[in-house]
Formats: sequence, C-alpha cells, structure tokens
Amino acid sequence: MDPYEVILYPLMTESASLMVEQENKLVFIVNLKASKSDVKKAVEQLYEVEVEKVNLLITPRGKKKAFVKLRPEYKAADVAIKLGIL
Repeated sequence: MDPYEVILYPLMTESASLMVEQENKLVFIVNLKASKSDVKKAVEQLYEVEVEKVNLLITPRGKKKAFVKLRPEYKAADVAIKLGIL
C-alpha cells in the first residue's frame, strides 16, 4: 500500500496533544484497510522516524484511528511541529 493512501490525516485533539507531550505518541486517521505494519511503514517513510509500536481502533463514526508510539530517540513534538499541528 502506498504511504499516502495509508495515512489520511493527522489528528490533533486535546487528548492527542497530551499524548504527544507525555507519551511520545502521534495520532492519525488511517485507511480502513491499513494494518499495523502498513501504518508503521508509512509513518517511517513519510516522517523519517522509527516507530516502536502501533495501536489501531475503529471509532464509532467508522474511521480507523492509529496511535503511533515513536522510539525514544525521536520526539513526537518535533514531527507534530513539522506537520503544523502543534
């Protein structure tokens, strides 16, 4: 799957901004057909970081949300600033 098809857009809510600061996590809305490994590869390719862990859930509105935890040597805040969401 193409990385641009996997990640639809970053999500920045109040709880997501707390995750960026406290847990080194980024939150994205992703393609419903994307798997954890698809999301991991797409984030690593698009944002030039290393991913430690990916959790997925489907929201009640039918969208798939990905919680992406970065390795300690990368800062989620730096990626969020590059994306313009922080």
